[in-house]
Amino acid sequence: QVQLVESGGGLVQAGGSLRLSCAASGRTINTRGMGWFRQAPGKDREFVAGINGINWNGGSTYYADSVKGRFTISRDNAKNMVYLEMNSLKPEDTAVYYCAAHWTGAATPPFDYWGQGTQVTVSS
Repeated sequence: QVQLVESGGGLVQAGGSLRLSCAASGRTINTRGMGWFRQAPGKDREFVAGINGINWNGGSTYYADSVKGRFTISRDNAKNMVYLEMNSLKPEDTAVYYCAAHWTGAATPPFDYWGQGTQVTVSS
């Protein structure tokens, strides 16, 4: 089992930045695919960014088109953490953001473990 706890959400003005953190416990996550998802009110949960495990396809990263060039996913294997750096935030980025872990090294849905989410609100 992997437990995930997100933090770093909050209220920010459009054009601002936030850094979300995902702390993992229970098992190491360096070889697992990790992802960030978000769910806005009245909308389905959507994929935001993913990072493969260190031994899976070179640990490559993936992004939704809507965040490409603005968001960066990264991991700190020593700390068992995953991050989502969000820049140039827009009101449409407002959502609850979830961290997710895959059983394998692939950062592709479906994911197996989920955090409780952290709220990000971007004001215009």
